[in-house]
Amino acid sequence: MNKSNRLQLPLGDLRRALPLLAVLLALLAGWLGWSGVQQWRDAALTDGVERARDQAVTSVEAAFAAQTRQLSERLASEPVQAALAAGDTSAAAVALQQGWSGPERIDIYPSTLDAAYADPAAFGFSKLALLEAGMHEEGAVARVVEDDGQPRLGLAAAVPQGVVYVRLPLANLTRGFDEVSLPGSGYLALRQGSYNVRERGSKALADGAEVLAHAVGRTGLRVAAAVPGGGTGPLGLGALPSLIGAGLLAALAVLALLMARGGLGLPRLRAATQAQGDADEPTLGQALQREPLPAVPGRSANKSNEATEEQGVPAERKQVQVDPGIFRAYDIRGIIGQSLDVDVAESIGQAIGSVMHEEDLTDIVVGRDGRLSGPDLIGGLIEGLRKAGRNVIDIGMAPTPVAYFAAYHLRTGSSVAVTGSHNPPDYNGFKIVVGGQTLSGDAITDLYERIRDNRLHTANARGDLQQRDVAADYIQRIADDVQLDRPLKVVVDAGNGVAGDIAPQLLEAIGAEVIPLYCDVDGTFPNHHPDPSEPHNLEDLIQTVKRFDADIGLAFDGDADRLGVVTREGEIIFPDRLLMLFAADVLERNPGALIIFDVKCTGKLQGWVLRHGGTPMMWKTGHSLIKAKMRETGAELAGEMSGHFFFQERWYGFDDGLYSAARLLEILAARPETPSEVLATLPDGIATPEIKVPVENGTPHALVERFVQSAQFEGARISNIDGLRADWDDGWGLLRASNTTPILVLRFEADNEAALARVKETFRSQLLALEPGLAVTF
Repeated sequence: MNKSNRLQLPLGDLRRALPLLAVLLALLAGWLGWSGVQQWRDAALTDGVERARDQAVTSVEAAFAAQTRQLSERLASEPVQAALAAGDTSAAAVALQQGWSGPERIDIYPSTLDAAYADPAAFGFSKLALLEAGMHEEGAVARVVEDDGQPRLGLAAAVPQGVVYVRLPLANLTRGFDEVSLPGSGYLALRQGSYNVRERGSKALADGAEVLAHAVGRTGLRVAAAVPGGGTGPLGLGALPSLIGAGLLAALAVLALLMARGGLGLPRLRAATQAQGDADEPTLGQALQREPLPAVPGRSANKSNEATEEQGVPAERKQVQVDPGIFRAYDIRGIIGQSLDVDVAESIGQAIGSVMHEEDLTDIVVGRDGRLSGPDLIGGLIEGLRKAGRNVIDIGMAPTPVAYFAAYHLRTGSSVAVTGSHNPPDYNGFKIVVGGQTLSGDAITDLYERIRDNRLHTANARGDLQQRDVAADYIQRIADDVQLDRPLKVVVDAGNGVAGDIAPQLLEAIGAEVIPLYCDVDGTFPNHHPDPSEPHNLEDLIQTVKRFDADIGLAFDGDADRLGVVTREGEIIFPDRLLMLFAADVLERNPGALIIFDVKCTGKLQGWVLRHGGTPMMWKTGHSLIKAKMRETGAELAGEMSGHFFFQERWYGFDDGLYSAARLLEILAARPETPSEVLATLPDGIATPEIKVPVENGTPHALVERFVQSAQFEGARISNIDGLRADWDDGWGLLRASNTTPILVLRFEADNEAALARVKETFRSQLLALEPGLAVTF
């Protein structure tokens, strides 16, 4: 056989294949072309909706300004001023109404607002909040309020005798919004907090509308917008590259068709000749006969006991002994090398994956804090999740709230943060969210029982694994919403926890000048324990704030879901007082909103929320319990004495120390006073920190139950929702059992030292009468 001709390609076969190639190229061209056209349409729709949004913002802001200006001008008129000077509020209201066709009613209330506070629910929390704002802000203010069961535009302004209230039809505010030209498949919403004042377009897009939201000046309103999800083209190509690619493929299809019909000649393709003297090469079949394929390394000749991923046959699972004591009320937590290791982590991952399997949930985010045991534990966790067939997105080392955020951002709805939180370096654990719900109580116990009983789902095919870094997305999401009106100098103490990587970046992105303290992540925590609820852990932060003459100091716990604050003067601002500041801010935009706080918070918080037009609710301590109550009630804000803050307004409702820090700086930067002056205005009493009493014999919960049944507190209001809390007019005390360690937790607060001593002694005497051996030293 002639070597030069032996590999000549069969041109007839190639010509017959060209029509199929032309069809394939034409289909690809059509796909790319259709994608490009759709992307052009999507871009045009987005532009149209954004124009409508901007027009709506302008229109609503103009209407808002016009109404407040009209009230201010009428208040300054001679007839109204004369009536007010005479103390005749009825005549002043009549004078205001004359020649003003808009108002449905005008009232003037005394500054004490006694009638409103006598029954705030009947009066209307949103209306009450508007009146409070009208008395304390310069000029007229306006908000959407609920009055007589319907949304209205309310105006308020301070007058010598109190505060004037004007009720207007909502259309006075929304008329321009309703008239804006909106593309048919878009969505617009005029929102005040989480309340939709007006909606237009496809309401199915409402959940994603905050991405394109724009604030309406400083009115507390915003216009949210959304368009149907378009996405990018094949291989991530945009509109123009898709259209160019479609044109090229179409040209190749025409070329292939012409060649098939003989319009163009085919080149005669030959294999390159080999050097003279080379022997003929064997065919593939001949080569296999001469030398069989090599065996796969490490694969046994006996396959009867093997399980391969390709076959989808699960390997036999070894039984792992798991300590039930690590399954706590709010999370899973243990000591490395004693109750927690890689095998336990794998079992926990498979148990979580089994729960997800039963709830038909596929994808889950995992992340870890900076502890030395983190990489090994998260490796075991991922292995267990994948065994259960779950697709895992590993975001690497990240704060717990960033893992929560990733579950929303990546639309998994589920996440696990491997973290020991504020515990010593040899601790670690798991904070778990499945289907949007933080596991706690019985759901945590169920994971243990699944492992104990070997009721773990093993999938036929392992789940996927991918790595994602969402830190930049997290920072961008917050910085797009929160920006400081003026720069503040801030000292950030991360306590060598995982917040050290991201907290300075975040706060600088919103406009703060950051001085980092212990921001290098070190799982041994060489400088101090990462727990800002303990005052001695804040000593270095206090000194650094003074040394640099900073405006404020911020401290985070080990996984950054809690926040601690100190002032320039070295005062520690306890979280329940911070919650007052957050509540007042949220209630400005969400009159009547529900504010939840735990049983350890100050007794002054309830009255503060009421005075600012909100609805207060005291609830059990525990981040998972608070989040569950927020979902149940629709609360806009919640907080715990431990430093957990939960913002539903403008955020996602999970506890996030980093986001809370950003919101705090936003509030402080918007005020003309110094941060210390702003924080000093918050009501304060004489309070103790948390007092922890170890219980050696029996369980703390059993002791608290006995205390609840036997204790007598004359003249006090008693709450048993979490332990026992007794409130008197001049102070209060609390006894509860910790859900994480075998201790009793007590806290006391009073208006003066004498009242504080009386409350403490009342609790001490009754507790010692019940259990004389307790080391009660408060």
